[in-house]
Amino acid sequence: MINRQLLHPESIVVIGGSNNTHKPGGAVVRNLLNGHYEGTLRIVNPKEDEIQGVKVFHDVKELPPTDLAILVVAAKYCPDYVEYLAAEKEVRAFIIISAGFSEETPEGAAKEQRILDICEKYGCALIGPNCIGLLTRWHHSVFTKPIPHLHQKGVDFISGSGATAVFILESAVTKGLPFNSVWSVGNGHQIGIETVLEYMDENFDPERDSLVKLLYIENIADPDKMLYHATSLIRKGCRIAAIKAGSSESGSRAASSHTGAIASSDSAVEALFRKAGIVRCFSREELTTVGCIFTLPRFTGRNFAIVTHAGGPGVMLTDALSKGNMNVPPLTGALAEELKAMLLPGSSVSNPIDILATGNAEHLGIAIDFCEQKFDEVDAIMVIFGTPGLVQLYSAYDVLHKKILECKKPIFPILPSVNTAGPEVQEFLSRGHVNFSDEVTLATALTQIMKTPKPADQQIEIHGVDVPRIRRIIDGIPATPEGEKGSYIAPDLVHELLSSAGIPTVPEFVSDKKEEVIAFAEKCGYPVVAKVVGPVHKSDVGGVVLNVRNAEHLAVEFDQMMKIEGATAVMVQKMLKGRELFIGAKYEERFGHVVLCGLGGIFVEVLKDVSSGLAPLSYEEAYSMIHSLRGYKIIKGTRGQKGINEKKFAEIIVRLSTLLRFATEIKEMDINPLLADEETVVAVDARILVEK
Repeated sequence: MINRQLLHPESIVVIGGSNNTHKPGGAVVRNLLNGHYEGTLRIVNPKEDEIQGVKVFHDVKELPPTDLAILVVAAKYCPDYVEYLAAEKEVRAFIIISAGFSEETPEGAAKEQRILDICEKYGCALIGPNCIGLLTRWHHSVFTKPIPHLHQKGVDFISGSGATAVFILESAVTKGLPFNSVWSVGNGHQIGIETVLEYMDENFDPERDSLVKLLYIENIADPDKMLYHATSLIRKGCRIAAIKAGSSESGSRAASSHTGAIASSDSAVEALFRKAGIVRCFSREELTTVGCIFTLPRFTGRNFAIVTHAGGPGVMLTDALSKGNMNVPPLTGALAEELKAMLLPGSSVSNPIDILATGNAEHLGIAIDFCEQKFDEVDAIMVIFGTPGLVQLYSAYDVLHKKILECKKPIFPILPSVNTAGPEVQEFLSRGHVNFSDEVTLATALTQIMKTPKPADQQIEIHGVDVPRIRRIIDGIPATPEGEKGSYIAPDLVHELLSSAGIPTVPEFVSDKKEEVIAFAEKCGYPVVAKVVGPVHKSDVGGVVLNVRNAEHLAVEFDQMMKIEGATAVMVQKMLKGRELFIGAKYEERFGHVVLCGLGGIFVEVLKDVSSGLAPLSYEEAYSMIHSLRGYKIIKGTRGQKGINEKKFAEIIVRLSTLLRFATEIKEMDINPLLADEETVVAVDARILVEK
């Protein structure tokens, strides 16, 4: 619960405030005073009479009614303070800086639960425990530095880690990124990241509120809430970027030990972000760079002009943009020659536009004007301008300032000389601009933004999917015995489910009788594929034989396969050719079904080139999943080879996600391989694990 007393308290009491600003209690008081808090500030400390110029109460019993209490005392004292303040002093919001709760021990978890119960009883908002506090334009209730520049249209930043929030703020301040609020939710069992997004969504005012939200997440406690409110905010005009830490097994363990919460599967997080339209970042620098990009005018093009006076950074930026599927188009012809004639001899205008180390503010302005007014193929302009010690930077940055305000095309300032030209860069930032000091980090962040799809349509695609038949098949499967985790269903049921979802399958026949298997092969025509039925990983036990060309060969393979441990029958299929693809799915607790796609075959687990989406999927999501694969060029067609039918591949991904939506008993499945060419995509082998 987020209330008025938390966001706009008329009175604040710091329990444990002190004169020592090197301790959290003293630092909180310092920040509140330096932030010019306009309400009534109170402090409780039994050993002091005055703290940083504020008269002190020696006991909480002496306090008048107060809106917000900030607790900076040992964890063992916090529950009693919360209960007394809520019951006797009408405190309805708490920020608990202290650590030593559920993130550490079971005893700490019990203390935290008592605090939560008290807050629920009295209707109190709770930030923390185990946090750095809450920073808004009304009150600076944090004990840390830096305090960034606060502005109504600055960034709203929500973090599950206090120390990480500080480091992200450090990164942001050097770039000139302004903030509207900073939320450090700590353990977040009452007010977590999802709760803050919910409040921002339900109380959103486009004229008053920030349009940029940055998140640092270690655990997603309520994926549905995050998906719903992030999607809603983005559709209202906001832009959201997030780091989800703990993507590796070791990282998940570290995140869990840090927050006392269960970490989420990385594929599930990737799928959730894709569906919501959240830009995923992987470092503090990347997150704050994306935040800076979000403060610039929106653009949809992919063509960039680079204006620089240093050749190397221009080359590195060109490489990084190209790697991210963006363009630095050549600038040629009469207009390029006209621009070249106006610059210093030796300048290059082919793009990057290199005005040389001796180029001055006038040359910079001329190059920008040509990109803005005459080069129609340019969508945005990147300006690299540091100091080689030859030009007056104040005048150059003044030109850059004016052009940013005048130009309709976005201008990305890359000012690398943050040490040798510190005062000049700071003056530029003070005029309301941001700085991308590293060109490659900028290109990487832009790549993440450009490849993030819009929020997905929530409508379920059921065209071509026989939902009643799917339910009849699932309902006919016996219940899972108690204590077991489910079992893989028979191939004929797999075939029926795929057929019900409108997923094309190769003709196949399963039997433990050699004569029946051979008869089917004769009917469908050689060559065929023979596969053992029973073992899950057929290739690992020698249970797959390709290109069987006659009955004698098939008879020998049948006999060999039936000797494999666990074999119950042999499947025979018509031999097909094509590009091998993969689609899989796994049910993730709290998230639902995560659908995976990629290049298929025996190397899918080795290459790990897969992308994920959260069922049910839209066609836009399916195409986004396909396009984000590193091997997408193979799917599209490369080096003389024809591409596959991408539309059919996307259609199967969507239909599979619909199947899973109406058959939640399916806990794992994969189709590997699908064989695809320019005409068709056909499921060749599949397995489905059902738990009822």
